[in-house]
Formats: sequence, C-alpha cells, structure tokens
Amino acid sequence: MSLGDLSALLSTGGLFLLLGLAAIIWDRIERKRYYDSLAGRHDTREFLEGWPTRPQFGAIKIGGWIAVVVGILMAAIGGGFWLWG
Repeated sequence: MSLGDLSALLSTGGLFLLLGLAAIIWDRIERKRYYDSLAGRHDTREFLEGWPTRPQFGAIKIGGWIAVVVGILMAAIGGGFWLWG
C-alpha cells in the first residue's frame, strides 16, 4: 500500500475513534441534563417510573461504542500495514 492509502486509513480510524468518544460523552451530558431537569419539576412520575422510556440515550451510546470499535480496528489495520507492509 502507498503512504497515502495508509495515512487515509489511519486518519479515518482516528476520526471514527474521536467521533465515538464524543458521542459517548454527549450521551452522558444529555442524560444528566434530562434527569436533572425532571428532578426539579412537580410531576416526577416519568422520572420515578421511567415511563415512557427514552431510547435516544441508548442509541447515542451504542452508536458511539460502534464508532470507537470501528476506529480502533481501522487504526490497527492501518498500523499493521504500515509496520509489515
């Protein structure tokens, strides 16, 4: 592989890794902000019972973990090609 191909693979892997970590952090911030706003309200039924469920928090976190895994794999493959190829 040429150096341009390797650098593209490594930089794409790093980008996926950064985006995944940003999504995981964003999930934690959004969840905390949501539950903090509910705790101050008079009607906290949704806060106490957890109904209706909020799927967006899990979706952001799962997408972030998938991006982290893809980024690590791409960086590892690019690093392997760079070292041995």
